[in-house]
Amino acid sequence: MARYYRYRLPPWARKCIIVAENVTLPLLIFQLIRTILIPTTFDVLLLLILAGIFICFYMKWI
Repeated sequence: MARYYRYRLPPWARKCIIVAENVTLPLLIFQLIRTILIPTTFDVLLLLILAGIFICFYMKWI
């Protein structure tokens, strides 16, 4: 199994990952507030996806 190394990527790809990592938490908080106020199926699914991405970044899986 090949290990994923962030630093072996080209600089533009590393920058994209860093931007995505920094934007994930504010989007997650916004989506949580939106889901609490007006819960729809799409909002709940989007919240779960964003939470999963945030956990992956937090645990350094990505």
